[in-house]
Amino acid sequence: MPLFEAFRLALQTIWTNKMKTAFSVVGVFIGVTFLIAVVSIVEGMNSYMTDRFAGTLLGVNTFHLRRFPNFQTGEVTNETWRSWVRRPRIRYEDAEAVEAALTVAHISAWESTARAELSYGGKVARDIEVTAATEKYFEVKDLPIVAGRPFSAQEVRAGAPVLVIGWELSERLFEDRDPIGREVKIRGIPYRVIGVVEKQGNLFGISLDKFAITTALAPAKRFVNPPGVVDALIVKTNSQAELDLAIAEAEATMRTRRQLRPTDENSFAIETADAVLDFWGKINAVLMVALPGLVSISLVVGGIVIMNIMLMAVAERTREIGIRKALGARRRDIMSQFLVESGTISVVGASVGVGVGLLAAQLVDAFTAVPAAVAPWSIALGVGLGAGVGMVAGLYPASRAARLDPIAAIRHET
Repeated sequence: MPLFEAFRLALQTIWTNKMKTAFSVVGVFIGVTFLIAVVSIVEGMNSYMTDRFAGTLLGVNTFHLRRFPNFQTGEVTNETWRSWVRRPRIRYEDAEAVEAALTVAHISAWESTARAELSYGGKVARDIEVTAATEKYFEVKDLPIVAGRPFSAQEVRAGAPVLVIGWELSERLFEDRDPIGREVKIRGIPYRVIGVVEKQGNLFGISLDKFAITTALAPAKRFVNPPGVVDALIVKTNSQAELDLAIAEAEATMRTRRQLRPTDENSFAIETADAVLDFWGKINAVLMVALPGLVSISLVVGGIVIMNIMLMAVAERTREIGIRKALGARRRDIMSQFLVESGTISVVGASVGVGVGLLAAQLVDAFTAVPAAVAPWSIALGVGLGAGVGMVAGLYPASRAARLDPIAAIRHET
């Protein structure tokens, strides 16, 4: 029997037996839906973690010199935490010494951060991230200014009370008015707004536009950190190789300044995006290992259901099979008909599963903070798995139908 004819008969049978077909495809449908949805979410998270999370919070080819890590990717014991708290703070002199010791091309900035309340007129913005930084901070953190300007090195040295604010903070305090030149108060001290940063969006549903940045030596330094202390020195290089060299030079400089022996652990932290990405990589590996097992359970169940449905079909169509054999149908014709039929049923379920899986992934992306990105290979894999399950599940029923004796089949009473 030609393949096209077998496929046509399979579709005709599926259309005639809609209820049986629906029950047959449930297992394959669930398995493929789960596969597409989970792979889309994992792929979206991969891209999100690399381009957005690590890039935004830590930066590409960037390291942060801190007292202790700002992002903890594993379990931190009480003993470890107490040892971190006992470490000396990063001082201005430390930051200056590291900057002077770096031999690779780089840009660097100081950063100290605290939460504070900002007010303008009768409006108040609470729990705003206030950062005291040096002039290169905007370049290091890739924060384009869309209105006004960033502060200068001269303003940093003078401790000028000037402010660059985030897009959402600007909208909240000033609405449609131009914020440039207006005075905002932080803990009762006036700061002049000189710039607004381009809209940054959100990260896992948390706004990245509720912040204010002032000069490192502005009056804000009194509440963000003790005198002479910074939270972090941020250094950005042009390549991974330069970053590795810069980290080695910064570590050597700090160990010398802290008079640490070769056997002593670092009393500071050098943080990069690699730690976060490595942690996500481990989670991703677990998900990708567990995924085949979870999907295979549904597919095996689906295959068993399809096989049982096809066995019922063989029993119900025994006389039809006998008549076809009597009219000259060969064993392989009968077998191919039932194999194509079971494969088509499974592919239909897989195709519907692909559509529902894609829809589920898009809904998750649209209505939650979890990103999703469609992986074309997962669609091909889903349909391929569906076809494979159907063919394997239909093999025994097809073989049983092909072996029927035509005379006995014609005499069979349904």
